[in-house]
Formats: sequence, structure tokens, C-alpha cells
Amino acid sequence: MLSTIRTSRPLLATLLLTAPLGACDALLGKEIARLPVNQISTPQQEVAKETTVKLQKEDKVAIWSEMDMEYQGEAPLRFQVVVLKNGRPFNQLEFDPTQKNVSMNEVKTDLNGNISWSFSGKNTELTVPENADYTFKARLIAAPNPSLKLRKAELVLKK
Repeated sequence: MLSTIRTSRPLLATLLLTAPLGACDALLGKEIARLPVNQISTPQQEVAKETTVKLQKEDKVAIWSEMDMEYQGEAPLRFQVVVLKNGRPFNQLEFDPTQKNVSMNEVKTDLNGNISWSFSGKNTELTVPENADYTFKARLIAAPNPSLKLRKAELVLKK
């Protein structure tokens, strides 16, 4: 009887530790792709990243941004995303990564106008109409602000 209890403890501990991870995926979605843009596109230098994922009819793709930046004053940012379905234009999205429906791991400090801000946030969602290969091409644009230091700017696709 005692050996049965000892065997059950590791199993119970494993179940208790993995349960929250499964719950997070159910609530926040499972990552299916990541686009590490990490630079601002300018008229002189286009910086775009892309990825292709196979999706099924009625799949909902949540589009998240992971940001880590520092700036003074204002730093308006916009992700521009072109979505292709089997290589043909399907949709275009544009959004401010700081405008999010869900936010995680957010830390924002403002010391005399010097802002440091990092977060992971859900920005928007897209439902696909049919089974296909969907290509997401993303770039980040910003209003001129020489103080803007971008440490991380990634687009994360979750299902």
C-alpha cells in the first residue's frame, strides 16, 4: 500500500504542474508562428517578415504583439500586415500594437518623460474562410522619433 502512495505522488505533482499550462493555451491560444520584425520600416529601408501557415476553415487566428521599447514623448507605432491565401491577396490589417484586448507581462515606467515599455498583447483576430495556406507579411512603421529604441517588436500568431 505504501508503494502505491509513493508512486501516486509524482503522478499527482505532474498533473498539478501541467494543468495550468493547458489552461493557458485554452485561454490565450497556442503559438503557431512568430514574425520577428524588430525594426522600423522607412522609405529608405523596408523591413518585412513573413511566414506561411496551413489553416482550416473557420480557424480563428489571434494576432499578438510582443514589444520592448524605450522613447521620449510620443512614439506612434503601426503594424501593417498583408495576408495571402494560397499566394493571392486575401486581407490587409493595420493596428497599433499598444492597443490590445489582452495584455500579459506588461511593464511600463515613465521617469521624467523617458518611457520604457514592454508587453505581450492580443491586438486583433482573423477567421479564415477555407482550408488553405495563409501567408502573413508584416512590417512596423512609426512616426519620426529619434529617441525611439526598439529592443523587440514581434508579431505572434496564435490559434
